[in-house]
Amino acid sequence: MPSEMKTEQALSAHTPMMQQYLGLKAQHPDILLFYRMGDFYELFYDDAKRAAALLDISLTKRGQSAGTPIPMAGVPYHAVEGYLARLVQLGESVAICEQIGDPATSKGPVERKVVRIVTPGTVTDEALLNERQDNLLCAIYQQRGQYGLAQLDLTSGRFLLNQVDNSDDLAALLQRLNPAELLYPEDFSDSYLTEKRKGARRRPEWEFELASAKRLLCQQFATKDLLSFGVEDAPVALMAAGCVMQYVKDTQRAALPHIRAIALERSQDNIVLDAATRRNLELTQNLAGNYEHTLAAVLDRSQTAMGSRLLKRWIHAPLRQQAQVNARLDAVAELQPQYDELQPLLKQIGDIERVIARLALRSARPRDFARLRQALSQLPELAPLLQPQQSALLRQICQHSQPLPDLQQLLQQAIVETPPVLIRDGGVIAPGYNAELDQWRALASGATDYLEQLERRERERTGIASLKVGFNKIHGYYIETGRSADTKVPADYVRRQTLKNNERYIIPELKEYEDKVLGSQSKALALEKQLYEQLFELTAPYLAALQQLAQALAELDVLCCFSERADSLRYCRPKLVSQTGIKLEQARHPVVEQVLTEPFIANPLTLNSSRRMLMITGPNMGGKSTYMRQTALIVLMAYIGCFVPADSAEIGPVDRIFTRIGASDDLASGRSTFMVEMTETATILHHATEHSLVLMDEIGRGTSTYDGLSLAWACADYLASQIKALTLFATHYFELTELASTLPGLANVHLDAVEHGDDIVFMHHVQEGAASKSFGLQVAQLAGVPKAVIQRARHKLSELEQHNQNATPEVTATAAQPQLELLPAEHPVLEQLRGLDPDHLSARQALELLYQLKQQL
Repeated sequence: MPSEMKTEQALSAHTPMMQQYLGLKAQHPDILLFYRMGDFYELFYDDAKRAAALLDISLTKRGQSAGTPIPMAGVPYHAVEGYLARLVQLGESVAICEQIGDPATSKGPVERKVVRIVTPGTVTDEALLNERQDNLLCAIYQQRGQYGLAQLDLTSGRFLLNQVDNSDDLAALLQRLNPAELLYPEDFSDSYLTEKRKGARRRPEWEFELASAKRLLCQQFATKDLLSFGVEDAPVALMAAGCVMQYVKDTQRAALPHIRAIALERSQDNIVLDAATRRNLELTQNLAGNYEHTLAAVLDRSQTAMGSRLLKRWIHAPLRQQAQVNARLDAVAELQPQYDELQPLLKQIGDIERVIARLALRSARPRDFARLRQALSQLPELAPLLQPQQSALLRQICQHSQPLPDLQQLLQQAIVETPPVLIRDGGVIAPGYNAELDQWRALASGATDYLEQLERRERERTGIASLKVGFNKIHGYYIETGRSADTKVPADYVRRQTLKNNERYIIPELKEYEDKVLGSQSKALALEKQLYEQLFELTAPYLAALQQLAQALAELDVLCCFSERADSLRYCRPKLVSQTGIKLEQARHPVVEQVLTEPFIANPLTLNSSRRMLMITGPNMGGKSTYMRQTALIVLMAYIGCFVPADSAEIGPVDRIFTRIGASDDLASGRSTFMVEMTETATILHHATEHSLVLMDEIGRGTSTYDGLSLAWACADYLASQIKALTLFATHYFELTELASTLPGLANVHLDAVEHGDDIVFMHHVQEGAASKSFGLQVAQLAGVPKAVIQRARHKLSELEQHNQNATPEVTATAAQPQLELLPAEHPVLEQLRGLDPDHLSARQALELLYQLKQQL
């Protein structure tokens, strides 16, 4: 109680307006408060200092309150969207405080309240979003070794859950989703996942309670339970979903009718790509962090922003079920003759997915209604083009893309052809939509005829030829005469304004008409705003159909995009087979071939049950990494339903794609280049299966020759003989090529080069067998290493080759074996513990087991 009294006393020392501000700020202590004052949003105290630094705006002072100056900064009301966009991009959140009281009747400060909270993960305004990227709000939770993640796209209503068993999988998920905002509980243990992440926010533990999460979700979906959504067996993810739901309700302060369902993403439905693989393959971001020269940049010829976003989601989540993939491939093949007819129509449809979300949140602007009307007007043309299609997927798209004539007619009647940006000044509702509105408008616009008649009559009555009737927003209607006509001005003229050469007057008749006209304008505007709000109610019944429409059209857009790419870039349809393996004829790298000015050298590849690993040798710059990456990208493209850059392609089942290509220091985590390399290698060796595609490039190069060779030898042997994964293993250790003679399923291939004296020409052709040499000195010479250094290196190379001429790969590997003993084999006790279920042991059984394990140790 004393602290409350102290707070009240502290507040009472401030002016009434600052008391109001501080009371509102206390409700939102951790975010910026935009406090509306006239034509500006003002910020005070620490908010002002922070905003001035973030937005590079002036920091001023506003008098004093409680005896001290008040720091102040502000942004204009009409330009607020630009400032909000900059703050959101910086990961900041903003509470928007508006005047809700009437200044004419208010005693003291006008009543204000926070009407919305803009956060990076919950923005829906067009100006604040990147139209071709998903804007996700995510929450994570951890319990008993399991990790749950909930992801919500408020701009579409898509609500998904993920539940994984380790932090590495969660890290890969976060990298794929790249959430704009990440919520996590106060006691979350894996802080490296949240530290320094833009938009990461702590939330109280109670927001993650399972019971409250289920209650909130059932309320949202108007269901008794969540059984029909198939998410009941993911309790940790549901806890995260509860936090997301609570956060969205707190920030939006409005109904969320477009969030209609929730679903669980299962890892077995998609080919798993870990964080290193996504980075190395440069799917939607290159190694420099940019979009150019990525797979998405090459494939994305979608006509709508919603199609572009869907394409990127497909790229990051290739399907595993071949039946689903073949459905997409069938659709792409069938669309090839007519994608050029469909794409112009899709371009006219635009990004209705986000328009629909703003409709649901009642934040849509007049031009959003016009865009939706424009999209609906394309459907009658689109439907006939889709109806004759035989593909099951296209028939489903056609079913969900049927015209909505009633809604189209409503928008045609209600909204003018080219509406203004905002409803604020009216002019949005079309003539003929509402009779009362037309009457008020007619009264307001009828002023022209009346004023012309009044002007003629007054000229005749006064004899002043220069007399004219005018209007401005400050003084209203007036009769204007020149100074020379002062003697002719009648007695009933009342002076309203004096100018340099003119006088302006008002007469009772004109004043009465002014009140009538201005009253009709304000009544027309009030009625127009009321009718605009009613439009949200009238369109609400169509939300479900509109969401299905947007989803279907986005999918059609991506499929048309794939058809165009196949046609323009000479891609072939991949054949998905049930047998393990990959067979490519004249395969090409989809990105590199677009960057090169000269023709790309295509190459074949064959992996199958009897040829599971290719040991790839050849010179640096010879194309080993390109050859490996193009294989992975072709497999990924095939399993998203896209045609591939090859003359032909047969691809069997794939469950995971791993890449270990290149490495750099992770100094923030205290890991060297070699440690990063070994960590990625360990991930592959622990998780790869016989259906995985593994790319290993230059394993062991970060340590001594014998250590590196031993590790590379052991990794290759383990992948080929134990895991039996489909593997491309590039190396400069020529000793590893001897494995082909001892390991079944391993074959040598190389990329060739031709020497001309001291020069070298890279042929980029893949040939069977091992390379003859590495050409390292020639590459160094091409790079500009001084000739003296090259000559000294040649001399040293000759000495080393002479010294080792009697050594064999087996001897080299054997000599290195003691190094491998630093990696002890797993103890049988650990294997036994992993297979136990403690919940099914009695106390006696548990005690006996403990004694047995102790004895084994």
